[in-house]
Amino acid sequence: MAPAFSASADFAIDKPAGQPCPNLQVDFRCGIHTELRPRGFRGCTTYDCFGAGQQVAQVTFGGNDWRAAPEIADQMFAVFAVMRQLHEMLWYLNEALTRPAALSLHDELRFAFGDVERLTQASADTLVGLDVAALRREVSPLLERTSALVRAESRGGGLDRVGADLIGVDLRGADLRTANLRGAYLIGTDLRGADLRLADLLGADLRDADLRGADLTGSVFVTQSQIDAATGDSDTKLPTSITRPAHWPGRSVHTHR
Repeated sequence: MAPAFSASADFAIDKPAGQPCPNLQVDFRCGIHTELRPRGFRGCTTYDCFGAGQQVAQVTFGGNDWRAAPEIADQMFAVFAVMRQLHEMLWYLNEALTRPAALSLHDELRFAFGDVERLTQASADTLVGLDVAALRREVSPLLERTSALVRAESRGGGLDRVGADLIGVDLRGADLRTANLRGAYLIGTDLRGADLRLADLLGADLRDADLRGADLTGSVFVTQSQIDAATGDSDTKLPTSITRPAHWPGRSVHTHR
């Protein structure tokens, strides 16, 4: 209901923000959930709100919904946009706290986690007025320091390609250990057999990236939705926190440089 999407390879139709998807049922379930990919809605299968939807519906608005109370709809959707960003920050901070290499930062990370978590309990009015960009500017350096400590554990090349446009680039078999690929555009990039161990993939766009046979063991700040948007196979090595997507094919032959 809240987000907008446009007809593309990811969505079969246009849907404005605040308008219900035609597949939304009266019980708030998706009418084509088991057929999303073949029906042209693969974008829905890779989207992750990090639990923000449940928080807004059940906590911020106390179980009220926009169908029963249409007057709260606009505010609810505005709060959701903020809450999703807060929950995403919590996800990254929580991962940072699981990294032994960043032990020296754990007190700061716990403090930041607590601050953000308290904000998720705030009122709708407070959340709508929250300066999320300013909060990100506070959290981001802490995550960057965490990443640097984690990646320093390996002798990889440490390539720095933050925000780089690598769309469709042939990186088969590339040594990308400890690379900083934060925010990089890896759409359709050929990463077959690439070594991405301990690479920082925070915010990297992996849509249609070919990860068959790639090694992402220990990759930093990679999310399930990023992996769901890529292509891989049974040879792809993933971080322990990530589930192998059900739509990925099985074992295949890879071409290395």
